[in-house]
Amino acid sequence: MRIGLTGASGFIGSHVVDALAAAGHQVAVIDLRPPHRKDIEFREATVLDSVSLNDACAALDVLYHLAAVADVNDVVADPAGAIDLNVTGTIRALEAARLNGIKRFMLASTVWVYSSAQPSDFDSVDEGAAIEVAAARHVYTTSKIAAEMLCHDYWSMHNLPFTILRYGIPYGPRMRFSLVMPVFVRKALHGEALTVSGDGSQHRKFIYVEDLAHGHVAALCDAAANQTYNLDGSEKVTILRIAETVLRLTGSRNQIEFMPARAGDYAGRDVSSNKAQRELNWVPEIDFEEGMKRTVPWLVEQLSKEAVAAASDG
Repeated sequence: MRIGLTGASGFIGSHVVDALAAAGHQVAVIDLRPPHRKDIEFREATVLDSVSLNDACAALDVLYHLAAVADVNDVVADPAGAIDLNVTGTIRALEAARLNGIKRFMLASTVWVYSSAQPSDFDSVDEGAAIEVAAARHVYTTSKIAAEMLCHDYWSMHNLPFTILRYGIPYGPRMRFSLVMPVFVRKALHGEALTVSGDGSQHRKFIYVEDLAHGHVAALCDAAANQTYNLDGSEKVTILRIAETVLRLTGSRNQIEFMPARAGDYAGRDVSSNKAQRELNWVPEIDFEEGMKRTVPWLVEQLSKEAVAAASDG
């Protein structure tokens, strides 16, 4: 299939490009930055500009929409800008898909939406969980819920099929240095204490990025049309465990310091990915320990290169 991806030059998108190309699809990166590999078509465009985006979506069968403000700190710093990119950018992408006759719109969402799920008697939540409008949540979460609703709107109004993929918290090579694992590794290398919000017991089922990318390929099947899937990890991992793992894998003797919890932070819910396993035959294959053994050395190498470059500039 001919597949385009907005935001595909980013961390997750680059791995999705790899997975789609390996599966034999014709891939086009729709972004302001060129892709990480030279054998992939690059269509320069931004979801903030309808004209360039409409042109970039020509002659595609499927459009993956990954472009978004994903760092919650960036959302706090500029909430209006985040809404423009995450919500208005989504409707521009949907409109570009409609105008170009694209057969499936694939939205990157997040398990953060379950911070707004209504309480239940069950320990876990799945794709059928009801969202509470009045729940306390982050603007980032609201932007993703709104983006999901727009996909449903374009199906009901324009018969544009969609698939929503709710990501767990991904990690792995090429991840942004602002994420928790690189921050911990940097501090470990610099001899600084690793700071943990709250008591560190908040958990997520972190998902290794290559497993997440394979879920995107699996979701191309016909059964996934107009469906929502959780693509989450298989084990609960606390923030405290991440800090302890980084210290162990880097050989650091640094301390862990506990800081006040962030307002609106996602404390974590036990999110079920059973639907993806049942309908897409998708299961994560890389557990947290193995994923960290692959990720931490890459981070050490990249941060070491960064330090050398900074010293040369100085």
